[in-house]
Amino acid sequence: MSRIPHFVVVALISMCATVTGCTSGSEKAASAPAAQAANKAPVVSDALPAEQTGGFDGAKAFAHVEKLVAIGPRQSGTPGIRLAQDYIRTQLQSFGCTVDEDSFDASTPSGRIPMRNILVKIPGASTNIVLLLTHYDTKRQENFVGANDGGSSTGLMLEMARQLCGKKGDVSVWIAFLDGEEALVEWSDTDGTYGSRQMAAKLAVASELKRVKAVVLADMIGDRDLTVKRESNSTRWLTDVIWNTARRLGYEKYFLSETQSIEDDHIPFLRRGVPAVDLIDLDYPAWHTPNDTLDKVSARSIGVVGHVILESVEEIEKKVR
Repeated sequence: MSRIPHFVVVALISMCATVTGCTSGSEKAASAPAAQAANKAPVVSDALPAEQTGGFDGAKAFAHVEKLVAIGPRQSGTPGIRLAQDYIRTQLQSFGCTVDEDSFDASTPSGRIPMRNILVKIPGASTNIVLLLTHYDTKRQENFVGANDGGSSTGLMLEMARQLCGKKGDVSVWIAFLDGEEALVEWSDTDGTYGSRQMAAKLAVASELKRVKAVVLADMIGDRDLTVKRESNSTRWLTDVIWNTARRLGYEKYFLSETQSIEDDHIPFLRRGVPAVDLIDLDYPAWHTPNDTLDKVSARSIGVVGHVILESVEEIEKKVR
């Protein structure tokens, strides 16, 4: 994702550590030490009891993050991301979800790269859709395992699928696991958000995008020092729904009134006129560094954001029915 100049110092630091371009066949050898290092630090689950978070189980979500981090780097078009795809698919099927997949070749500065979006469709009483998003790829950087950036929100959405698959609400809920959020070389309108641009365009061509009444994106929501600011590109009424829900649930200290501008996987939907909100904590020192490891991630933080999204879906239903 990209953000405004207020955060440029962090971005410059991360760029200095970045290794661009495709990873060779030695990726597995490189990823093993990264995964081992990520799991060396003792990690104690600090999840709130599920009965306090509307049934959303932060510990179960955190366990998915552990599994993804153990894979190592999950860069688009590499063996690592194929292992992640297999894991996501297997978990969704075990929850009784119907899984659709969209495989496509993305044109990138590093050539054409195969990518895959994974989509769960949970039908509701109405044909209106609330679309929940996460990305599961990691940045093309040596030893980068993306525990928070890619891992935390994917673990959250897997637990969200476990909660919602088999249940029928007032609106349909779709949950998309997106490939290719990270830029291959340098963030721009054409380098990054490959999966979300593909999905928005495909839904538009199929005349299904008009059914999507709200998009809720989660990204980097596992920080132990969780501070989610209002994202200024996001749709105002939808942001208000999320923040009002967080306040009602007693999570004001995590959902702040401050604002920041971020370009992320919600932008392709906003550009097509679909209401969308980005839930992200980018005040994260380990962002886009090899230090984004499992010990930086909090099951409590994932559980809090998961609880807010779960409750917000019901509030969004009231707005769009």
